[in-house]
Parts: sequence; structure tokens; C-alpha cells
Amino acid sequence: MKFGGTSMAGTERIRRVANIVRKQAALKPDGTRDEVAVVVSAMAGETDRLVNFCREANALYDPAEYDVVVASGEQVTSGLLALTLQSLGCKARSWLGWQLPVHTIEAHAKARIEDIDSEALLESLGRGEIAVIPGFQGLSGDGRITTLGRGGSDTSAVAVAAAIGADRCDIYTDVDGVYTTDPRIVAKARKLKAVTYEEMLELASVGAKVLQTRSVGLAMKEGVRVQVLSSFVDDNATPADALPGTMIVSEEEMNELVEKGEMERQHVTGIAHDKNEAKIILTRVPDRPGAVANIFEPLAKASINVDMIIQNVGRDKGETDVTFTVPQADLARAQALLEDQRGNIGFNRIITDSKIAKISVVGVGMKSHAGVASNMFRALAERGINIQAITTSEIKVSVLIDEDETELAVRVLHTAYGLDAKDEAA
Repeated sequence: MKFGGTSMAGTERIRRVANIVRKQAALKPDGTRDEVAVVVSAMAGETDRLVNFCREANALYDPAEYDVVVASGEQVTSGLLALTLQSLGCKARSWLGWQLPVHTIEAHAKARIEDIDSEALLESLGRGEIAVIPGFQGLSGDGRITTLGRGGSDTSAVAVAAAIGADRCDIYTDVDGVYTTDPRIVAKARKLKAVTYEEMLELASVGAKVLQTRSVGLAMKEGVRVQVLSSFVDDNATPADALPGTMIVSEEEMNELVEKGEMERQHVTGIAHDKNEAKIILTRVPDRPGAVANIFEPLAKASINVDMIIQNVGRDKGETDVTFTVPQADLARAQALLEDQRGNIGFNRIITDSKIAKISVVGVGMKSHAGVASNMFRALAERGINIQAITTSEIKVSVLIDEDETELAVRVLHTAYGLDAKDEAA
């Protein structure tokens, strides 16, 4: 079970979480109990507060000491949840990242989990103890505390689930599942009973904020079944075993659900949107081998992620225009880097636009059904929405449009693909 920052924001909410955990670990009618491990985030806003302390102490802070400070947020909530569970009569103890230990590789503040020594944890679970584990943290090869980067607690939870061979990893958040699109934009958005790892990966990468991308990738690699649930339920709520969240499963399990009639197979599973991208156009780039590498190598060295890339048809003078997108927060840095490399790249002008949005249509049904992309283009054209760029994958079509048309585009596409909930179920 994993609980995010909003679920852990204060003692009252921690007590609510403790009651959810207590119910999951309670004796069942058949005389059995679940062995329960819980991963927690810091209280909402706490990590930002700790990061600011680091900046105030030393603007050129040592990343290793930064990790010591920011990892403390999860240490507090793990101890508080263990104490609260004990007050409810449960056997519970906290396990810090170095006590398991969670071995990580790569740099401080963006470490990656390599493996987890789960022997002592499994022994504790076997004795009926509830394990409370701080997310987001681990241990480097030289014995220092490391942190996994923002959203790392989801990854911690999936890694722990994989290490102990859990039947399921329940991610409790401030939404009660994965929807066909953002319910705040489309009132008739439907909660999905299940989605595949591939679909969730694509949805997470193109703007759906339900789960962190890295955690979905790890779940897919390790075969961990993940369920998304809401922690904002009252004390009389149904336990997670019977709660209708959204399961994230393999394509094989999804096919079984469809065959049993428990799921309806849709060509398109969901519509995602992302307003956090910016477009860059480099004009009159030399149309020769190595020219594109000269553009993207300096961006890669600066750890600036490039998403959509379109190279236009070459001009008569052996020149071409190259269009691509970067995170909005990295636009100024990317522009400065490219200006610095102007002589090496050989472009004429940089044109930028931060008032754009990426709209994506996602679904494994695209693999076997033609016409999904053309339906998208037609539906947008009929509402006068101009497409600035297009990229595709096996199960996704993404387009760039004007930011002001985001909500309209999402609604139009949601209806065009038949995703709207029926009136009686809306």
C-alpha cells in the first residue's frame, strides 16, 4: 500500500490512512490475514520546504547533504504512521531506506533503485507486523542516503512490491482511479476498470498525472499488478480488496478480462493533455549528415528532454527546418544553449512558442485497428482546431495545438471516440 503527500498531510489524515491499513491487515472471515507493507510520502508541501532550507543554507549545496535533508520528510511520516497504527492496536514498525536496505545507483537527488534486501522485512511481515517504509529514499554504494527524484515514492512502492513478491501494489492517491480523461474537463469521463502497463506508460508520459512514469515502467518490467485508489474515503469505506479502483495489468490479463466479459475492449482507452511543453523551430538548418546530432547532443548533455521532433522536407539550397518540443521549464536554457551552438549547427533563426498544448489519444486497440489517427484529425478539423505537429507510436497519436484550445480539443476527441459515459451512469 502506498500513500502520497496529500493523504499524509497532518495527524488527522494519517489516522484515516492508519484505519485503511488496519482494515487491510485485519483477520478475514476465512481466518487468514494479508501481510501488509506500507510506503509513505512526506506531508504535502514538506519536501518543497526542505529544499528551500537547503538553498538558504548553501546555494551551491552538496547533493549528498541535500539528500540527507529532503529524505527526512518521509522519515517523519513513516514514524507517525507506525505510532498511529500501534495506537489502534496493530503491530507495526518503520523501516528506513538504510535499514532494509534499498540499494540505489546513479546520482544523488535522482538515484535509481537497483535491488532491495527484503529478507528481514519478510521475516517481520511473517510475524504479523505491518511494515511502514519511507518512499523516495535509498542507500548508495558508499553508504550514503540517496533520494529518487520527484514522484519517487510510487517507484519505491512498486520496487518493494516486486522485492517481496506482493500480490498487488495499491497506490492510494487523491483520485479514485484512472479516467478516460481529466474529469475536471469532461464531466462524462469514465473511470476505467483496468488499463495495460503500455497504456498507462503512454498516458503518464503525455500528461496524465495519476502515476509517475518510472513507477509504471518498473511495474511492467517486474510484472507487479498495480491498483490506483482514493485515500479520501470515510472510516466505513470498503476495504481495497472490494474497492473499485483501476487495475494496471499486463496485456494478457486484460485480454482475459475482456474474454470474461468484465471489460469492454475499446480502440481508444483515454485522452491526455499536457500544457507544460514549449515548441522550438530552427530554420534553414544544413540538410546533411550530422546536422541533427549537432542540435540534440548539447541538449542531451544538459539533461533537457526532447519530445516531439519533426524535420521538414529539405529546401532547394540544401537546407531544412527542424521543429521539436522541450519542457516549458527548460525553454530558456535550451534557447541559450542553441544560440551558443549557432556556429556549429548553422541554423538561421530560432522561433519559440510556449503557448502550446500536446493532446494525445492512447489505446492498445490501435495496434489492430486502422483509422484512429484520421478520426482524430477529422474531429479536430471540424471544430477549426489547427494541428501544428504530429507524432505517433504503436498505441498513441499526439498532436500539438494552440494552448487556448486544449479543453475544447479534449472534449471533442472524448466524444468522437465514444468515451463519454452514458447519461444513466454519468
